[in-house]
Amino acid sequence: MTTHPHDDDVAFIRALADILRESELTEISVERRRGEEERLDVTLSRAGPAAAPAAPPQALPPAAAVPPETAAPEPAAAAPAEDPAAHPGAVTSPMVGTVYMQPEPGASPFISVGATVAEGDTLLIVEAMKTMNHIPAPRAGTVKRILVENGAAVEYGAPLVIIE
Repeated sequence: MTTHPHDDDVAFIRALADILRESELTEISVERRRGEEERLDVTLSRAGPAAAPAAPPQALPPAAAVPPETAAPEPAAAAPAEDPAAHPGAVTSPMVGTVYMQPEPGASPFISVGATVAEGDTLLIVEAMKTMNHIPAPRAGTVKRILVENGAAVEYGAPLVIIE
């Protein structure tokens, strides 16, 4: 890909992502040429069932950083062992990318635990291929858990937030 992205390239990549999301394909690879020196190589892939176990380590809440000897006596410690992606209120990543919790560095985060959100409110941003993708709340509710940290890499389907 050249260092000067084109608007139609972004639209092309989004269209490929839509095709991948709506089909049973697991990967799309395309080469697009414009003359001799300019080209765009795109490979989009979605995580298969084998990649799902890799997501939970990224999805641990900040409280999980407590040393195991202090966390073990709590009876509620067994609950985080469940797969957060299986939670009915889980909002998962629609793409591979980097998570940003605020609109720009130094700004207030979009959400916090306990915050009430309306359907369509921006929860966070996932940057993919230099494109900032606002992730909307699929339903109204209260943010119960934030499963990712600012700047963390996420995979397709990784749980991001739990809204109840």
